Amino acid sequence: MGVMGRVMASMNAEGGNGVNALRLYLVTDPDLCAGHGVVETVRDAVRGGVTIVQLRDKMAKTSSLVATGKALREVLAGTGVPLIINDDVEAAVAIGADGVHVGQSDMKAEDVRQMVGPRMMIGLSCESVADARAADPEVVDYIGVSPVFATPTKTSHSGAVGLQGLRDMAAVTRIPKVPIGGIKIEHLSSLYEYGADGVAVVSAICGQPDVERAARLLSDKTADILSSMHGRGRISKDG
Repeated sequence: MGVMGRVMASMNAEGGNGVNALRLYLVTDPDLCAGHGVVETVRDAVRGGVTIVQLRDKMAKTSSLVATGKALREVLAGTGVPLIINDDVEAAVAIGADGVHVGQSDMKAEDVRQMVGPRMMIGLSCESVADARAADPEVVDYIGVSPVFATPTKTSHSGAVGLQGLRDMAAVTRIPKVPIGGIKIEHLSSLYEYGADGVAVVSAICGQPDVERAARLLSDKTADILSSMHGRGRISKDG
């Protein structure tokens, strides 16, 4: 695997900008999605422009994750949108998911790679510069900078890293960086300026009255930002 990871190699040609698959990353939340449903939320979000989806449910049993994951695979079939499973490697393999995301207190990324083989994406949450520096680009496809802002959906962490934390992590690794945590549409420009290669959202889409519209607003704003940054020579095609 190259330094930038296989996930970055899977790009959508969009106006010649090489917008990558990490551009708009949806992480599901079972509580926020309860009114509309996880599967329905993902379906509408992808219609609105989400480029990658993570199924995240810390309380679900493996069997429940597998059932939901297989339903999501059907929804995502033919869209080119990868499906990532949070934490549960067994579920990810059973689903035939495109990847798995683990945290610092979960199974080591190297052990996950041994289990899933070379073709599945691996994401790793990083809460500090030390975490980012320690991540092996031969194992990890992207890192989740977590949380960039304070948020009730990310509680098991030492504190928000902020924009400067994102910049500091970007300085020590070429692995693609995807900030998550309290992100709203007004944050997108700063996040990309400070080193993000994509942006992950939860409540900005999950639980919104019109999921497709919420996703489209984020997608359109992101496309405008990336187009502007490409025009100024701030982002290369490799991210």
